[in-house]
Amino acid sequence: MKLATGIIPVRYHSRRFPGKPLAPILGKTMIQRVYECASQAKLLDRIIIATDDERILAAAQGFGAQVLMTSSSHQSGTERVAEVAKEVETPIIINVQGDNPVLRGEMIDDLVRALQDESL
Repeated sequence: MKLATGIIPVRYHSRRFPGKPLAPILGKTMIQRVYECASQAKLLDRIIIATDDERILAAAQGFGAQVLMTSSSHQSGTERVAEVAKEVETPIIINVQGDNPVLRGEMIDDLVRALQDESL
């Protein structure tokens, strides 16, 4: 079975909602809620938060997440994921959207299963 890593790209400086990843939702930050939802997936070997912001780094480390700092020059979350993916020796990389606090782990597992199925 192929291994899978979830990477959550997160940036602080949004044009529409600066600081959105650290916005509180029922007592937890949005990024913590996304991380906890992704952690419910049974087929991810690990989850990494990819950010260029020290505030997000500190918050994520505070709730026990693995975090890797990335370049601040990225124009998209996909670029941020690609930077981290170069450091990961996993054949399947899942880009987990950092602003989806209602994500279900089963959704990620369904995607991983489909990517593991070599008959597709």
